[in-house]
Amino acid sequence: MKCRHCGSTLRCDFLDLGFAPPSNAYLTAEDLSRPETYFPLRLKVCEECWLVQTEDYASAEALFSPEYAYFSSASKGWLAHAARYVEMITARLGLDRKSMVVEVASNDGYLLKNFVAAGIPCLGVEPTDSTAETAEALGIPVLREFFGETLGKTLAAQGKSADLILGNNVYAHVPDINDFTRGLKAALKPGGTITLEFPHVMRLIEENQFDTVYHEHFSYLSLFTVGKIFESAGLRVFDVEELPTHGGSLRIYGCHGDDSRQTTTAVASLLAEEERRGLRTSAPYAGFQAKAEQVKNDALAFLLQAKRDGKTVAAYGAAAKGNTLLNFAGVKPDLLPFVCDAAAAKQNKFMPGSHIPILHPDTILQRRPDYVMILPWNIAAEVRQQLASLADQGTRFVTAVPGLKIR
Repeated sequence: MKCRHCGSTLRCDFLDLGFAPPSNAYLTAEDLSRPETYFPLRLKVCEECWLVQTEDYASAEALFSPEYAYFSSASKGWLAHAARYVEMITARLGLDRKSMVVEVASNDGYLLKNFVAAGIPCLGVEPTDSTAETAEALGIPVLREFFGETLGKTLAAQGKSADLILGNNVYAHVPDINDFTRGLKAALKPGGTITLEFPHVMRLIEENQFDTVYHEHFSYLSLFTVGKIFESAGLRVFDVEELPTHGGSLRIYGCHGDDSRQTTTAVASLLAEEERRGLRTSAPYAGFQAKAEQVKNDALAFLLQAKRDGKTVAAYGAAAKGNTLLNFAGVKPDLLPFVCDAAAAKQNKFMPGSHIPILHPDTILQRRPDYVMILPWNIAAEVRQQLASLADQGTRFVTAVPGLKIR
């Protein structure tokens, strides 16, 4: 396999999680009687541009189906994050009714609805029908397409070049990251700004976040690598922020390569930090497999012991990262009878691979299990607050990443 960015041969292995179905391919009751598609789930590292990437097996069309079940609005914390961003970026860029905002992977309108409320023209690009329909119902115009250079040029030709192009948790999801980046270049006005948020591979390694690896994530990104990809497309990263979201993310600010804005000292500082942590050497990637296996073994040992002790365990959050953990560990309903999730699109379906039923959150309050395993550990505090009444009755909360914790 060749690197998706620079074309170099990939020789450095990072992580092997065996075989798994797509993490967001939730099943209906009828699907349980049909064959289920599994793909290898492995990561490699390019030793030239240091792009961490999945091996090529699954296409974007296979992963992001019309029934795609991830709805951003299911998390109150994420909604608040989006609202704060809109307020900040509107003030920073001086956006108004004459501006144009384009969000790539606009999902269910969780973010663009804030621009609509402010009277700032906007456009969503979202290929999955299920989420696009929800956004359109909020009055958000949506193009139901995959974004790339062709679409970027089309938008520019139609007079829809953007003052701001944003993408939250999409840059890691695109199979052709070069074509996507050229699309950003094509659709951006002179003097325009790009902001992208994505999990920082440095945090993934240091916090043992192997469960953020799934087929829908084609790339795992450092600031150094993103800078190289931008540069190859005629763009430049001129600022960066570190965010707590998704276990540690970056928000990068990009512009055309010849933009007059100066690159901030934050960029040089974080590049130096990545170099200090060895991200441009093979060392931090070499020992990661054993760390992932330790998390898997500890989580499985907990579930087995709970069953032996006659304790009841339920899970909260039918998240993609939870599916990665459960499938890697081989967990089935005998050890984890059900998982609750606030997203209506997931309820009354089944987790891919494990076939654990997904129920309404009221179920967990009614059954009062001895333990609740919070699969989306990045919102564990939010979940514990929502389920505080269970804690008062003796239920304990469990997270598996970065290491097993019971509180």
